Amino acid sequence: MKQPEIFSQFTDLVALQTTRHGGISPKPFDSLNLGTNTGDDPSNILLNRKLLCRSIGIDPVSLVTAEQVHGIKIFHATTGGQYSGYDAFITNQKDLFLGILTADCFPVLIYDRKNKAAGAAHAGWKGAAENISGMTVEAMKKQFGTSPSDCLVWIGTGISGKEYEVSREVASRFDSRYLNPSRDGRFLLDLASVNLDQMLETGIPPASVETSPFCTVRNNSDFFSYRKQGGTTGRMISLIGLRSKNRIP
Repeated sequence: MKQPEIFSQFTDLVALQTTRHGGISPKPFDSLNLGTNTGDDPSNILLNRKLLCRSIGIDPVSLVTAEQVHGIKIFHATTGGQYSGYDAFITNQKDLFLGILTADCFPVLIYDRKNKAAGAAHAGWKGAAENISGMTVEAMKKQFGTSPSDCLVWIGTGISGKEYEVSREVASRFDSRYLNPSRDGRFLLDLASVNLDQMLETGIPPASVETSPFCTVRNNSDFFSYRKQGGTTGRMISLIGLRSKNRIP
């Protein structure tokens, strides 16, 4: 798993993104597949989630996940579970761990260190085009009184701008500074930079944002990539949440 350096000073904060290693799923979901909408055997996914939770010392029932739909609905989580139709979560309750499932899209994890609140967003091109990351910060402002100056952000591993080719129609949703011409009238889209700028536009200081250096396509041996693997692959999970007690043995 990858643990963001930007959150490392907070010993009670769980923040990470899994890799594809350490689970029991067979190819093409090998091996730590955590996504339920993949075609993998549900019993494999359940055991993989238990293995992850055991390794980081949290209770599996404390996970908050969703059947993500590439939308912009944000859920204020007060209990663990899997919810339908949401692509972002916020919470200020301890022992809840917000989970974003990805295999090319970008997970964005947000921590309000003053109010001890967390947010997590699923930012693929559809979500990024609607500024779901910025909307998640706004939701935290409304619910918890969050100030952007108190926030730390991690933009996790997704498909890099040198690998993410999109149609002219998709490209038209984004400013030209995020685009480079590609073949046959298509474009390369830098979604990581889109999400970074959206975070900065909320007022979060540049020094308070960390971006993963990895790419799901170029580093496919460590990360699942929907595009690289032709649509049949597993999902990583990115988690953020605060503990109220010691690790579960």
